[in-house]
Amino acid sequence: MLKQLLAKKTDFTHVDAGDEPSLRRTLGPWGLTALGIGAVIGGGIFVITGQAAAEHAGPAVLLSFVIAAVCCSFTALCYAEFATLIPMSGSSYSYAYATLGELAAWFIGWNMVLEYGVSASAVAVSWTGYFTSLLDHFGLHLPAALTNAPLAFSNDHLVATGALFNLPAVALVLALTWLCYIGIRESSTVNTAIVVLKVSLIVIVIFAGWHYVNPDLWHPFIPPAEGPEKYGWGGIMRAATLVFFAYIGFEATSTAAQEAKNPQRDLPIGTLASLAICTILYIGMAAVLTGLLPYDQLGTSEPVVTAVAAHPELNWLRWLVEVGAILGLASVVLVMVIAQPRIFMIMGRDGMLPPVFAKIHPRYRTPHINTLITGFGIAALAAVFPLDVLGDLVSMGTLLAFVAVCAGVLILRRTRPELPRTFRVPIAPLTCTLGVLSCLVLLYWENWYNWMLMGLWTLFGFVIYFGYSFRHSKLRAKA
Repeated sequence: MLKQLLAKKTDFTHVDAGDEPSLRRTLGPWGLTALGIGAVIGGGIFVITGQAAAEHAGPAVLLSFVIAAVCCSFTALCYAEFATLIPMSGSSYSYAYATLGELAAWFIGWNMVLEYGVSASAVAVSWTGYFTSLLDHFGLHLPAALTNAPLAFSNDHLVATGALFNLPAVALVLALTWLCYIGIRESSTVNTAIVVLKVSLIVIVIFAGWHYVNPDLWHPFIPPAEGPEKYGWGGIMRAATLVFFAYIGFEATSTAAQEAKNPQRDLPIGTLASLAICTILYIGMAAVLTGLLPYDQLGTSEPVVTAVAAHPELNWLRWLVEVGAILGLASVVLVMVIAQPRIFMIMGRDGMLPPVFAKIHPRYRTPHINTLITGFGIAALAAVFPLDVLGDLVSMGTLLAFVAVCAGVLILRRTRPELPRTFRVPIAPLTCTLGVLSCLVLLYWENWYNWMLMGLWTLFGFVIYFGYSFRHSKLRAKA
């Protein structure tokens, strides 16, 4: 038993499943970069930045973004090296399978459901706020019972709100699921168009808002501590765990490895370029927001709109912000619905999930069944759960996957030094170690309730593994 739990997958040469239909290779470096940006820029800028500043870090939320970016940078370099070695759509799951063994791979793959599936639900929930706000401008008002989750997080407990379900979030997810079902070329084209629009919007907001920034609002830069996680350095670190959610997705490029024209060359470019671009935009936007409005007033569902509305001279930006947020958040959901089914596909080929998960549509060349399963699952979560519960759980799952990737580079350097590496992590022992440590530090600042939820999620995953995956593993069949 122990031998199988620690068994490592060593053959990654045949990424396509024999005579079965294969994924269509259509993505170049720009398409992959746009995929990463599309996954990253969304809730972080348009929602979480304001909440993190108001509730935890104040103007020092800029430092929180820097801390989270440094953590992600170490990991991005590790993803880039793995992408040249294992050009498969399994991402962190496949990397863990090659370095840490089957049980660890399952654990990481199961947590990636949080990173992509649950993350998309959280973003869809925040999308509803901007959508309903835009409708209000036209005098259209959806009933509160159809725009809110029936559950809310209050005083460390889930409570009923009286709402039915979040209808706009469900409609968004199902529409994007259809787009992902019909093809990667179609969904990538839509994503690229949205990325160009939302990046342009953010640049306009940063430059237009900078003329109205009041530097006095940045003092004190680190407000005095009012509690263990509110202001001071404790608040900065807690905010870093929240804004880390804003960076989730840059590694989604690796899930499209089997749809990249030249994965060994283009995946490192897409991963690193998307992270760098997003970091610059995040820090610029955080500086402007905290300079336009006192930080304690940014804790709204629409902090960018709130900050712009405080300055009549910037009212012309409000419409652009709301439309851009709607489109930007939609692209995040789109990329997540692209990513998750491809991980399920690889897990299905490895025997970790039933064979139906490995199926490819003969015409559209997409993992169509996985796409439907993912889409309906995301829609169900978005319909019922609030943003704050989903966001923290996603961050934890992602951080654990990042730890495995950073450690995996060092392990594979030692166990398979002969493998050709077209990209190598610079100063690997130091970079990878710092990557692991920085992720662990962010995990330390998660609260007990999130750890309890993570424990329950992990337990549920192990039940599935020992109930099905352990007996159907392809490595077990070969043994």
